[in-house]
Amino acid sequence: MSLLSSMAARKSAAFLSAALAPAVFMAGAVRAEDLPPGMGQPKDWQLGLQGAATPVMEHITTFHNDLLVPIITVISLFVLALLVIVMVRFNRHANPTPSKTTHHTGLEIAWTVIPILILVVIAIPSFRLLFLEQTIPPADVTLKATGQSWYWDFEYPDHGGITLSSNMVDEKDLKPGQPRLLTVDQEVVVPVNKVVRVQVTSGGVLHAFAMPSFGIKIDAVPGRLNETWFQATREGVYHGQCSELCGARHAFMPIVIRVVSQAEFDAWISTKKAEMSGKAPAKLASNATPTAN
Repeated sequence: MSLLSSMAARKSAAFLSAALAPAVFMAGAVRAEDLPPGMGQPKDWQLGLQGAATPVMEHITTFHNDLLVPIITVISLFVLALLVIVMVRFNRHANPTPSKTTHHTGLEIAWTVIPILILVVIAIPSFRLLFLEQTIPPADVTLKATGQSWYWDFEYPDHGGITLSSNMVDEKDLKPGQPRLLTVDQEVVVPVNKVVRVQVTSGGVLHAFAMPSFGIKIDAVPGRLNETWFQATREGVYHGQCSELCGARHAFMPIVIRVVSQAEFDAWISTKKAEMSGKAPAKLASNATPTAN
């Protein structure tokens, strides 16, 4: 099958899947705009990290805001003060006869020991955070993400092997409120407050699965299966992207995860299984996301 034929087949499958989306995502379903600004997707002129939607991201935010930023600020101000002192007191006019001092034992010990102590202060909570990120608790849902050129394939191994391909929606097909370059034709759906194990690999070149509000970013390597996890604590629509330079359309590989209630997730799973078995669900969603062209 040619490349154009395979792309057409994927788009046709995406259209059918969107047309048969479950009614749970109609009126009253969670939307991206239900989240606070800066959570789930960036906002205009945003500084710092996106809002935390998982325990891991909450720890990352605390580590960054309460420890790293104060240390960085103090060091930056200290270095700036030293530069100002040097420029004012030791320029050619203020100090025409420079000192010939070349060594100072106390100073040399200080500028060796103090950075070591700073690194130790950073390392202890950093190791705790790494342990939290790398230790995957017992999973309620397993999601396998495969980076392709240039879209994502997703599979639910624990739910009958449900699969879907997620392609970016072109700008001309966006609905009001849908973010440019971050909207897809088929969203990943997971239940709220459940542990989701994410298995990540690639079907061709290097990619990276990244979801800022979840605090996860992991490489997708051909022939290798990497794992991470998240537990979303708030319903909503969360946007991420491929974060590894992977080729011509690297910038057009968004990831969208919709976090819903357990009941909505079960209904979505039932609908997907009905699609796989060739049986259409009883109701059709009127607000299905358009397919990318």
